[in-house]
Amino acid sequence: MDFYRIPGYLIFGSRLRRLSEYYISELNSVYQLLGIPFDTSWFSFFYILSEAEEISLIDLSNRLQISHSSVSQMINNLRQKKLVKSVRDKQDARKQVVTLTKTGRKMLDDIKPVWRSIESVLSTFETRDENLKDFLDRLSKLEDTLRARPLREHILADMQPK
Repeated sequence: MDFYRIPGYLIFGSRLRRLSEYYISELNSVYQLLGIPFDTSWFSFFYILSEAEEISLIDLSNRLQISHSSVSQMINNLRQKKLVKSVRDKQDARKQVVTLTKTGRKMLDDIKPVWRSIESVLSTFETRDENLKDFLDRLSKLEDTLRARPLREHILADMQPK
């Protein structure tokens, strides 16, 4: 029996992390096998830049709900790989906007079929197995519940004498 199933919710975070690490490793393997030098840690940035020609660092930070510092670090990393460039905003010179370079746009073209396949395969899992039906909706509901009131508050309230 799989140890990770025995403790139930006591090990929920570890199971999510283990699943996430497996998922990321598998996707990175796909990119590597296809000869695409893409790393899944870049996904959010590429996805947003696939929808917008350019975006400011502040808007990226807000959309991804991560710190401006984290966004800057990732953009610097992608800039070093010559996948993005940043320039001053034409309307507001205090802002930096990021765009994909020609190399970045080529990579985006190469990875889009992988994204379509990921979506197709995982949607098929959901369709074939009734237990996986609406999985992302249920995950979103859990995220909403935890955003509305942190888990620690639920736990501490539960521990109060009744």
